[in-house]
Amino acid sequence: MPDKVLVTGISGFLGAHVALALLDAGYEVRGSLRDLGRAEKIRAALQQASASGGVDKLEFVALDLMRDEGWLKAMEGCRYLQHVASPFPLRMPADRDVLIRPAIEGTRRALMAALAAGLDRVVVTSSMAAVMYGHPPGRTAPFTEADWSRTTGPDVTAYTESKTLAELEAWSVMETAGHRHELVAINPAVILGPLLEDDPGTSGLIVQRLLRGSVPVAPRLSIGVVDVRDVAELQLRAMETPAAGGHRFLASAGNLSILEAANVLRQAFPTHAARLPRFEAPDWAVRLAGAFDADIRGQLGSLGVVRVIDAAPAQALLGYKFIAPATALTAMAQSLMARKLA
Repeated sequence: MPDKVLVTGISGFLGAHVALALLDAGYEVRGSLRDLGRAEKIRAALQQASASGGVDKLEFVALDLMRDEGWLKAMEGCRYLQHVASPFPLRMPADRDVLIRPAIEGTRRALMAALAAGLDRVVVTSSMAAVMYGHPPGRTAPFTEADWSRTTGPDVTAYTESKTLAELEAWSVMETAGHRHELVAINPAVILGPLLEDDPGTSGLIVQRLLRGSVPVAPRLSIGVVDVRDVAELQLRAMETPAAGGHRFLASAGNLSILEAANVLRQAFPTHAARLPRFEAPDWAVRLAGAFDADIRGQLGSLGVVRVIDAAPAQALLGYKFIAPATALTAMAQSLMARKLA
């Protein structure tokens, strides 16, 4: 009988891809949803995308990051936990606890239940948000698994604080229980790639805005990019590889500036060329716009900052070369347009 894996947040962009990778690898999957009314839509999306047609090994359970009910029962019969669920809003809330409390408390609930059930391996989806923020903007040294974001600084948002504190909570829970080597954290950069359903999520927002022409000039922002298919495969290999235990794996295929992303899209989709920015905006203009736009305001601390990520350990775990950032970007754009979302 195949091993069963609990995947939290299966309805999310990455969660669905993690479930797909597990099903195609022959695992049974129990996916958690806050609302079971979405179950059949998720099943249909995975059925359409699956190479193996393995959705007969898929079941669903209702779980809430902020409620104790159901967590231990959800672990019954499972060997592994893929904890992907975490709040990721389209815009930063005025109350930081709206993000921070569910991230920390949900992580604690999931891992305490996994420990109580005696699961063999827990893989937590963290983020580069937990690694590279709050550091001096002039830093040139690559970020590694030894680096942690600080929880204060001009580039620290509620989201970066939530991911940092949630991952720290995960390591604390497992170390206190004497099970550090049963935990692996995956820390992806901005995740792009093909959609499995119609929700582009926060990751797809910048691509959607570029394609819709709502970014007339590009801010001087540089982002690390990784394809969702590579992250899902990393999550699978982190679960299966004994030596991965006790480590963090930073996942990025390389950086793209917003202007570089626009140029990639212009070449790939000439019909959208007129909507895409051709120039970078001066920083003072972006700061001025940030006074009126909360989405822009949250990025001001990263203007002109290029963060280099050492993803060599993740590359080794993956076992093949990362999908190129331009390919991941183009795949997401194609999905958005095919689903009439851009």
